Amino acid sequence: MANLVDVTSEQQFADCVSGAGNRLVVVHFHASWAPQCGQMNDVMAELAKEHVHTSFLKVEAEAVPEVSERYEVSSVPTFLLFRAGQQLERLDGAHAAELTRKVQRLAGSGGSGGGSSEGPGGSDLDQRLKKLINAAPCMLFMKGAPQEPRCGFSRQIVALLKEHNIQFSSFDILSDDEVRQGLKTFSNWPTYPQLYVNGELIGGLDIVKELAESGELENTCPKAQTLDHRLKTIINRSPVMLFMKGNKETARCGFSRQILEVLNATQVDYDTFDILEDEEVRQGLKTFSNWPTYPQLYVKGELIGGLDIVKELKESGELVSVLRGES
Repeated sequence: MANLVDVTSEQQFADCVSGAGNRLVVVHFHASWAPQCGQMNDVMAELAKEHVHTSFLKVEAEAVPEVSERYEVSSVPTFLLFRAGQQLERLDGAHAAELTRKVQRLAGSGGSGGGSSEGPGGSDLDQRLKKLINAAPCMLFMKGAPQEPRCGFSRQIVALLKEHNIQFSSFDILSDDEVRQGLKTFSNWPTYPQLYVNGELIGGLDIVKELAESGELENTCPKAQTLDHRLKTIINRSPVMLFMKGNKETARCGFSRQILEVLNATQVDYDTFDILEDEEVRQGLKTFSNWPTYPQLYVKGELIGGLDIVKELKESGELVSVLRGES
């Protein structure tokens, strides 16, 4: 039996709440005309997937007025949480993170969602997520890319950011299920898109809309930085900087794997940037450096070249001195 139910009558509501036994019951009082309720319905749907032993009820407040009046529901969205027929908690407003916290706490260990970063490899995932979140001052996790959003919410948030001249980078969560599931738990925010500024979660579409309407969006997001300035900053992040597909631990193409082997053999320290995780950098660096392929190796901010040039330097015995900036 589905654990996400549309309730259309007072009797059905009573049956669902009293008949759930010791199961947690989460009730969303909503209205079809309120856009914030639509987003919170998506939150409910995600929570229902993760907490299969919890019942989630959707009640159109104006369609079942007896229930709304009994629980003094005067605005939407409103959430009530029950167990054994007794009301435990109440939440007024579209606060996805707070609702998620309440459900996780009252439902127990968090159901069978599988998105947790606990256990083997969890800390590695957390580190990867932190790196992604901080990949740009303004970072949007969305479905698709800014040029081709793949859901309505992503399309709307991209349009808002562009309208207000906010410079941002993005990550397509449809391209990586580990990131897609892990970020929900990491940020305690169960839906997408998600906008981060300077490593901190701002929220989803509704919050960005509120910031835009109040005139606070430009102040919340950092001042626009030109792409050239951003590329120079990344290039100079380390004396030896390699732009590749993947990272030091896991190369994601043959050319990147080969250049890692060559560099590792020199025992000269270097850093890497995964161009697969930032489309703006991936495309922009080609023009900036006038070098159309990857990997690309930089030393002290200057382009050395790709795999073939690095191989030539190795064969001539010059590679170590070039990496150390001696020649």
